[in-house]
Amino acid sequence: MENVILIGTGPMAVDYVKVLTAMSKSFSVIGRGENSANIFKQITDIKPIVGGIENYILNNSVGKNTYAIIATGTENLMSTLLLLVNAGVKKILIEKPAAISIEELLENEEKLKPFQENIFIAYNRRFYASVIEAKKLIEEDGGLKSMNFEFTEWAHRIEPLEKAVGVKENWFFANSTHVVDLAFFIAGNPKKWASFSKSGQIAWHEKTNFAGAGITDNEVLFSYLSNWESAGRWTLELLTNKKRIYLKPLEEIFIQIKGTIALEKHDFDDSLDKEFKPGLFRQVESFLGNELLLCSLKSHFYNAKNIYHKILSA
Repeated sequence: MENVILIGTGPMAVDYVKVLTAMSKSFSVIGRGENSANIFKQITDIKPIVGGIENYILNNSVGKNTYAIIATGTENLMSTLLLLVNAGVKKILIEKPAAISIEELLENEEKLKPFQENIFIAYNRRFYASVIEAKKLIEEDGGLKSMNFEFTEWAHRIEPLEKAVGVKENWFFANSTHVVDLAFFIAGNPKKWASFSKSGQIAWHEKTNFAGAGITDNEVLFSYLSNWESAGRWTLELLTNKKRIYLKPLEEIFIQIKGTIALEKHDFDDSLDKEFKPGLFRQVESFLGNELLLCSLKSHFYNAKNIYHKILSA
């Protein structure tokens, strides 16, 4: 039987506790200080083991039967991951994007390569009920033909947030890749494409305006447009020969049938996404089970080098 440990005591860790408890899983929560541990206990009725993951590893048996979920702050993701792999932890689910920057991720690629098949990045939107339903609708129509997506961030909301140094400066990698990962998870990886980006007036992020287009290895034409200094939101539009499927917001589905202009809301079973943080229950289920649909660290390395870096540097 697996030994499950959850590292972190913030809001994301609280969401994981709700899922693990509902699954009747036995698990331990590891935090750092007494103050945050007490707040966590007030919310979840679970008292974390304090002292940090370093002390936990020194004083407990971790290894081949240990499954770890890393839900720390972005700035501590990579250091925690390295500690766990060096301790011999069997499987790890780490919150996106596994590092504070693309540079930090790739600096550690060689160290992590021996473990990359057993480390997974928590892109929970892959597991949204809306995404599962959209994929089903696409299959029924004979496949995806083209796609458009948008990853506009609300800069005015992000600006006042207090984050560790480097988090806002790498916001595209830390946050927007939720949408980019999801888009190419559905459509396949881009094989021939052009990307463009421009700087703007936002002081904390170098690039603010993005556009691109191309074709994926599944022969799906795609385009994207995102301007953080204008209006917009996260959006995914999926086109088959019979309909256009809108995920706008990503948790919902609207359909436009070929030959019509009306948008009809499409109903589906999203009860798990209403009871828990959307996508999280199925994501944990996959991590503890068959690993299907999860983003492996190996894929994440590829995406960082060949997709995310190109979007940012063009």
